[in-house]
Amino acid sequence: MELPVIQRIGNAWRTQRVAREYGMEPLAKLLAEYLPQEQIAEVRRAYEFGAQEHKGQSRTSGEPYIFHPLAVARVLAEMRMDSTTLCAAILHDVIEDTGVSKDEVAARFGKDVAELVDGVSKIGKIEGMSRAERQAESFRKLLLAMTQDMRVILIKLADRLHNLRTLTSMAPEKRRRISRETLDIYAPIAQRLGIHTIRVELEDLAFAHLYPKRFAALAYGVGKQMGDAKGLIKEVESRLSKHLRDEGIGATVVGRDKNIYSIYQKMRRKKLRLLKVMDLLGFRVIVSKVDDCYRALGIVHHVFKPVPGHFDDYIANSKGNGYQSLHTTCVAPGGHKIEVQIRTREMHHIAEAGIAAHWQYKLGDRNSQAAPQLRAREWLRNVFDVFGADGSMDFIEGVKVDLFPDEVYVFSPKGEIRQLPKGATPVDFAYSVHSELGDRCVAARIDGSLEPLNSPLKSGQTVEVITARHARPNAAWLHFVKTAKARSHIRNFLKNQREDEAIRLGRRLLEIALRELKIPLSALREERAELVLKSFDLQDVEELFAAIGTGERLAPLVARRFLTEAGADAPHQGTHQALAIEGTEGLVLDYGRCCHPIPGDEIRGHVSVGRGIVVHRVECTHAKARPQDWVPLVWSTSVQGDYLCELVLRSENKRGLLARITAEISGAESSIENVQMPDRAGGDAVEMRFILTVKNRSHLARVMRRLRHIEGVSRVARA
Repeated sequence: MELPVIQRIGNAWRTQRVAREYGMEPLAKLLAEYLPQEQIAEVRRAYEFGAQEHKGQSRTSGEPYIFHPLAVARVLAEMRMDSTTLCAAILHDVIEDTGVSKDEVAARFGKDVAELVDGVSKIGKIEGMSRAERQAESFRKLLLAMTQDMRVILIKLADRLHNLRTLTSMAPEKRRRISRETLDIYAPIAQRLGIHTIRVELEDLAFAHLYPKRFAALAYGVGKQMGDAKGLIKEVESRLSKHLRDEGIGATVVGRDKNIYSIYQKMRRKKLRLLKVMDLLGFRVIVSKVDDCYRALGIVHHVFKPVPGHFDDYIANSKGNGYQSLHTTCVAPGGHKIEVQIRTREMHHIAEAGIAAHWQYKLGDRNSQAAPQLRAREWLRNVFDVFGADGSMDFIEGVKVDLFPDEVYVFSPKGEIRQLPKGATPVDFAYSVHSELGDRCVAARIDGSLEPLNSPLKSGQTVEVITARHARPNAAWLHFVKTAKARSHIRNFLKNQREDEAIRLGRRLLEIALRELKIPLSALREERAELVLKSFDLQDVEELFAAIGTGERLAPLVARRFLTEAGADAPHQGTHQALAIEGTEGLVLDYGRCCHPIPGDEIRGHVSVGRGIVVHRVECTHAKARPQDWVPLVWSTSVQGDYLCELVLRSENKRGLLARITAEISGAESSIENVQMPDRAGGDAVEMRFILTVKNRSHLARVMRRLRHIEGVSRVARA
């Protein structure tokens, strides 16, 4: 990608200056605007130490490495960050890339600086850990450090921002990887923390590197439209300023253009062409008091006609990152649609800087707990409560899910407001109230009407969750829930359920295998069990049962290991004892889709790693291969549940045939899961394939008899 194209991104490349501007003196000049001299001296001392440690190192672009930490510090200085953060920014790579230890940084610059530097530093190479796992573990470490000091993420975001500004020197594959990671993780984090200025630039730079042609085309189109709209921007600014002034409201009105990536996202989300994106032009009205926000809204709607359904009150219902503003879309002269944001100066300050506002010098007391800071800490606590025990890869995937940009606001029956991600469902709502409520929900009333659990919620709706005492989470919920809390609770329940079922099934399989070898079941509690567990590197007998139940270990081989540890030869084996299938084994028992076995069929099972036992009919072609790998099975006399079965039906093609078939199947207390209607079988005949639910062979026979009595049906057979 050509450099001039990337330089087009708004003001993102204002820091693409000659190297001397990354020196300490330009930084000290900027710091003098808001820091006392003794703190500037401390930052200078950090620079001298960092320059010495990075001496001889250079970046891929060829420039001295120290230019990068200085550029990171400058980004933070432009945000008016404190001296501790700036020292840590300059030293943020010394632990990772030089021989300096955390203790040495603490001895020279204090514990706070050392903790910040360590929090930003990636973990080193660990044997057996892939690069992706190292990155995920480093990200977990970063978020954990954030729980102690939020400034860690500010340094990381500034570091990522400068890396993106200088990414052209990297190989294309690395550019794409870093850009994708930025859009998936770091830009959403900046959004979550309310740091608008950094988020916008991260998104546009990453988008430009990831999709250079798309970015160039959009940048050209937006630039052309904005160039034609300069007169309109001035006219809107002038008219709004005049009317606000006439009403005695002191306000600043500023026109702006939206960042390229947000326009691209809106085009994709709503399937719009660029010309159809209504709010390319945006205006901010900044006033002094909250009351003035609502007064200004009335004036805006008086001057320019509002577009119905395009108003949001983020003052009464602030976003999760603390963002507050009134949003409205209006029709400007010439029919152009514009977005107007109305907020106070304090709201604007927080909207631009987010959690960074907490440390900015001009806010005075740095120990005050700003709203964005509290919200960010609450989010982090939730992240570690939900995903803390997961593996590093699951952790990072969970955090990605949790980094949603838009919210809806719904009410409980008692009038309490719940904030949820866009597209959230009643199941998400239930889990947001309490995990037990989510586990037991079976239905929901939305604004008084019964609705499916997968119904997307809209702002302003009242949601009532209906529960049942014996209800349990459903695996199908994972396809539509949006919140990380709901997803995590459902997965944990299913995982625990699967483990319990695997242990029960594994115990039954091993007991049968031991009986065949005439080994007493008491062997599971004797000393030889410890020897067997040790040979398999397992901790206890339940872990052994679980491994057998999920197919990781074969019960006959484990039983023979008990025999070996007993020090005796194998006795003569009796007849194979079949395992009784009850139909309640759940997640560790699966049924072959090739033959759809049902109670009453002769069956056998194949132990599949990760799936447990897969049941097949004896006559199935798969069940006839490698008979030594199969487990004898029988149906228990107490078998229960519904089972899938496939039928083939041939008939004359008559009007209303499918309706009659459906009625007969329903009348036989069966239900259709799937139906296929291939091309006509020849002449006026048609052949259909149904997958039905039945309880056993007797039930299936009853269904087939009813179908054969339909006029025109010539054949009904099991597939």
